[in-house]
Amino acid sequence: MGKSGEKMFIGQFEHSIDEKNRIAIPSKFRGLFQGEVIITKGLDGCLFLFPKTKWEQMATGIGQLPTTKSSARLYARLLLASASREKFDNQGRIVIPVFLRKYAKLKDKVIVTGLYDRVELWDKKAWEQIEEKVDKDAGRIAEELSELGI
Repeated sequence: MGKSGEKMFIGQFEHSIDEKNRIAIPSKFRGLFQGEVIITKGLDGCLFLFPKTKWEQMATGIGQLPTTKSSARLYARLLLASASREKFDNQGRIVIPVFLRKYAKLKDKVIVTGLYDRVELWDKKAWEQIEEKVDKDAGRIAEELSELGI
């Protein structure tokens, strides 16, 4: 549980990446990471940040997928092969490895979003496009998810 009593990542924040590829993670999120974070390629062009315990659960599940299925191999490569374990410095910053920064096209301004059990890092312009799409399709999305019982 985080210092603020929260058990999940929610909200969005804008931060900058410095010249040493470091980004400050909001203090609201840091307690949930407990000192270290697993960063990996995400879907839709972002980066995923996971706490160690969630990462271990996911990695175990991915490791149990059949290697005979192409999609399982590709998913494992996407998440596992690109993962990097990073520790927070005294200012609450983590280093974003260069190859991950390039993958997500992170420039100066980055949007840090909390999505329940993970955090996503987005280039600011890419995030604005995602927000626009979500706003435009909100009704259809809600209808589809209601069919799943959500």
